[in-house]
Amino acid sequence: MKKLSICLTAVAAAALFAMMWLTFADVFARKFLPNAVRGAVELTELLMLVMIFCALPLVALAHEHIVFDLFDRLLPARLLRWQKVLSQALTALVFGGAAWLVWQRAVRTAAVGDMTSALEIRLAPYHFMAAGMLALSALVHAALAWRAHREAPSPFPASPQPLGQEPPP
Repeated sequence: MKKLSICLTAVAAAALFAMMWLTFADVFARKFLPNAVRGAVELTELLMLVMIFCALPLVALAHEHIVFDLFDRLLPARLLRWQKVLSQALTALVFGGAAWLVWQRAVRTAAVGDMTSALEIRLAPYHFMAAGMLALSALVHAALAWRAHREAPSPFPASPQPLGQEPPP
């Protein structure tokens, strides 16, 4: 899990870094040279897709999704445990459904041979990557649901521990 996390972090960071340099080069070229960088908008869109979809499983692993926990202190431990299980399981189902839909689109895109207009970059690999990252996010949430189901209810709600890390002694 740690190696996968490092790999996804590196890919997302590289995409962000590339977007930064591409934007700098495009602005510089527009200001001081006669032409802008050809296809800069397309490249930025594709790099943004890579960055966002590689970050989704990382957000799930680190428990960094937006959470509404106003009533967590009021819920009994047993109910809080089931709330965690159900929310993670529902999130896994939503990500799994999204992965399936994006995969279907990727198959259609590959069959038609869709490309970007300026640089003629094939879109199917990016759609397949997005579907894979959504599926990976679904698996992470399913694992978190399973872990929440297996943990014994505690009398006090604790902050969630990222998947793959052991709680402090």
